[in-house]
Amino acid sequence: MVTSQPRTPEDSLVLRDDRGPVAVLTLNRPEKRNALSRALIARLSDALSQVAAQRSVRVVVITGAGKTFCAGMDLAEAVEAVPADEAEASRRIVQDMNAFADLIDQIHRLPKPVVAAVHGDALAGGAGLAIACDFVVMDETAGLSYPEVRRGLVAAVVMHDLVRQIGERRARQLLLTGDRLDARTALAWGLVNETTAAFACLESAVALATALARGAPQALATTKSLLDEATARPGDLRAAAAVSALVRDSEEAREGIRAFLEKREPRW
Repeated sequence: MVTSQPRTPEDSLVLRDDRGPVAVLTLNRPEKRNALSRALIARLSDALSQVAAQRSVRVVVITGAGKTFCAGMDLAEAVEAVPADEAEASRRIVQDMNAFADLIDQIHRLPKPVVAAVHGDALAGGAGLAIACDFVVMDETAGLSYPEVRRGLVAAVVMHDLVRQIGERRARQLLLTGDRLDARTALAWGLVNETTAAFACLESAVALATALARGAPQALATTKSLLDEATARPGDLRAAAAVSALVRDSEEAREGIRAFLEKREPRW
């Protein structure tokens, strides 16, 4: 077992633990429920680029530190130090949504299987991050939700994966209500490959990844690419990111985010 040692504070945002041919990448902002800050997105993207280039790594596992897999985009960061210039503020929103869209694309295109070990709730963009992976292993006590509409936002970037995996009717239920889906139902709906007992999620995900590593590398990469073609997965999510950015740059979204951060009901 090889564990990378962080050299800077930003390096510690994503921890890497190599277990034979499996690289375990851990989102490491437990105090923020692993919310996707700009720095965390950049570090995870860097880590994925590194493992993609290393022949010794055959499969990747993504998990999170602490009690939550990932709470989605860091909305507190989104409202902190907003530029006074409206054009600059809008440009930053577009950059943020493009960075998230590119991260999801990167997981899609990674020439190695990716397994999500969802030990705690996956929310909003965190749910999208999980289901963008090729496999999802979920703790039986965890759940996932897409609460964007309750915050004046839209889940445009992650919507494509969701609709393809569970169909329009169920996707509408999740995206228009924002309700939490428990692990058992997620398994029945096909969003999750396996559920595990409490605290067994990561080890089960690593066991699955180790089994996947028995496949021939090029055959695995080609099969992933062919599956993308067969399911008409978009080759670029920047258009979806543009829609998300447009909605996020609205007064409705600003009120929704403020209400969320202030722990109150929004005034629509």
